[in-house]
Amino acid sequence: MKWTRILAVIGVVAVCLAFAAQAMATKYVALGDSYSSGTGTRTFFEPTCQRSVYAYPYLLHEAHPTWEFVDAACSGATTSTLLSSQVSSVTSTTNWVTYTIGGNDAGFSSVITECALPSWVSDCNGAINGAQSIIKNTLPGRLDEVNNAIKTRAPSAKVIVLDYPHLFNGEDCNALTFFSPAEETRLNETADQMKNVISAAATRAGANFTFRDVIPAFIGHAVCDGGGGSSTEWINGLSSPTSESYHPKVQGHASGYYPAVHGVTG
Repeated sequence: MKWTRILAVIGVVAVCLAFAAQAMATKYVALGDSYSSGTGTRTFFEPTCQRSVYAYPYLLHEAHPTWEFVDAACSGATTSTLLSSQVSSVTSTTNWVTYTIGGNDAGFSSVITECALPSWVSDCNGAINGAQSIIKNTLPGRLDEVNNAIKTRAPSAKVIVLDYPHLFNGEDCNALTFFSPAEETRLNETADQMKNVISAAATRAGANFTFRDVIPAFIGHAVCDGGGGSSTEWINGLSSPTSESYHPKVQGHASGYYPAVHGVTG
């Protein structure tokens, strides 16, 4: 009888410890658009959202295999779709959140498409002006909505907010695109504007939000750096399929985005 009671107590303790360990497990949720899902790496374990094992969220997961990992990032996401279909993955027990968002709100893919055309049939400056207007006047409020939703769902979570790299280095080595140096400069300046807006929103969100700028890491690794197609180029130029175009390659995630995130999480 005595041994039966002892075994029963041991069983209860084991169950309690198991529940305690589960409750204490670190939970990481990746949100965001194609720059977080892994579009550009050309290999996807979930093709609809183009989620890749080579994207920075999965690399962080591999660095911390005991963490509970939820990858909700999806190609094409906007602040609106992040709020409607992704942020529900964040719960009160979430410890870490990462995201890139805002590029699709500004219509950056359409801007790139317009600017890639020959100057006599495109309105690149008009497209850039439109994107910059959205970034300045509309995006700040939308980012506040995203950050507030994350805070509401996970008040204690640490959130790492990332920006977008400069895509260009002043030249165009792709045969079917027609970016001028001046247009490339303006597009990079738009990335700088986006950086400033994203950073300011993270600051407004409070101490649990950390902004990390990836632009410096990608300097020297833009489209056509190293002649294009080499290991020096961390961002795809015009690609087939076109959805892969102007997104970070495997090296861009491994050497550009991942170190920025891992430097915060350890």
